[in-house]
Amino acid sequence: MDTPWNAYMQVGLVHFMMYPEAMAGNDDVLPSIERLAADPFFEVLEITRIKNPQVRQKVREIADMAHIDLGFGAQPGVLMNKLNTAALDEDARRAAVADIKGSIDQAYEHNCRLMAMIDGLESWPGEARRQQALDQVTKSLDELCAYAEEQAKDYLLTISLETFDRAIEKKSLLGPTRDAVEVARRVRERHANFGLTIDLSHVPLLGETSRESLTLAQEYLIHTHIGNCQMRDPSLPSYGDKHPRFGAPGTENDTAALAEFLTVLMEIGYFKKELPTRRPVVTFEVRPLPGERQDLLIANCRRVLEDAWASVGRKS
Repeated sequence: MDTPWNAYMQVGLVHFMMYPEAMAGNDDVLPSIERLAADPFFEVLEITRIKNPQVRQKVREIADMAHIDLGFGAQPGVLMNKLNTAALDEDARRAAVADIKGSIDQAYEHNCRLMAMIDGLESWPGEARRQQALDQVTKSLDELCAYAEEQAKDYLLTISLETFDRAIEKKSLLGPTRDAVEVARRVRERHANFGLTIDLSHVPLLGETSRESLTLAQEYLIHTHIGNCQMRDPSLPSYGDKHPRFGAPGTENDTAALAEFLTVLMEIGYFKKELPTRRPVVTFEVRPLPGERQDLLIANCRRVLEDAWASVGRKS
């Protein structure tokens, strides 16, 4: 593609995946956020909850100084606390909603336009209770969108539900893109500030292709992640939803997979959509395996995107 990608999209990085220690929300997040904000390759950093309000203030100052946008991820809190917005038990469902409301508060504090989330860890209850769970997660998402509306001042935060595997690691209700689209349709009837996140890393884990997932989700697609997964050898540390680097041995995604993902995004009009973010966001989600260096993984991301984007140009 002759036109640079930043004419179409904002390239981002999930900070708390590249630096997993950030999921704890402690003060030590600042050095890595400063390093990434100083890199002009990234226009968006997706962060998660930080305990110390003074550190949160500093993060906002760094983002403003570097002219970088912040996105928010509620996934770490849901996963680490084993929460489930689709829980059939009402007390458990309410607890999950209450926790995610805390993420909405911090997302507003950081001036994030979009917050991504997972429905829950091991939220798939089995086929016999599938419809009950879909009703429960719809109720939860309605409440979260309404809360975001209540807290809005000069702009409205949009919530994006990210699809995860149903059978391998996260074992989430949402889950297959078709079910996520059905839930999105129901929520969108009442709340405009809702949509879906499709993650290239999760597409193979769902037994789908990029074309299937993105085409099904296109009406509600407002955010994307790009990365890799390993689903062939359970004995390896990269097995499941661990987001290994592109092209790691035995994994599913490399340059050709990313090129296909970007090509389908182009075809379905994702890059022409009016979205809550300044431009449509495509965010790298990569996690170091033992012994791997973040600077080399970031170089991997750069090269894979450059090669994939050139391939999109050859296909167009």
